[in-house]
Amino acid sequence: MTLPVTSKSPPLTLEVLRQFRVIYGSMRQYFRVMEESCGLSGAQMWVLQEVQRSPEIGITELAARMGIHQSTCSQIVDKLANLGCLTKKRHRTDQRRVGLCLAANGLKAIAALPGPAEGILPEALAAIPDVALKTLNINLSELIRQLPGKDETFASTPLSYMV
Repeated sequence: MTLPVTSKSPPLTLEVLRQFRVIYGSMRQYFRVMEESCGLSGAQMWVLQEVQRSPEIGITELAARMGIHQSTCSQIVDKLANLGCLTKKRHRTDQRRVGLCLAANGLKAIAALPGPAEGILPEALAAIPDVALKTLNINLSELIRQLPGKDETFASTPLSYMV
């Protein structure tokens, strides 16, 4: 395999690569600490945190809040229910809907959270001023456009599954 010839400054390219390494490594380390503290993955903890914020939330709304596919969300919820972290019950106002509630093991896991369940990257992105976030979005879109073999399906996969 031959490397493409680039007009970019190798030191600048390497510096940006180092920045990605810091982001990826920091996320990986955080999710590892979370799993050691809570006994559950980051995606599972994010589900529990969203259920704590909105008791009786449905899977469709939960998946939308997390930016993941509904089938992925259903799999996470089923696993959490089997672990005694969540219960499913009929919604108070609409008996046709099933809502999610925290169970005893879910409450214990939430109490052990070392920080945000969704991870440190969404929190960091939320702290960036809008103009910087818009610029980052434009630049990352260009980077993704240049990426050989890109797979857009990863966009709806929880970060904790990737790191």
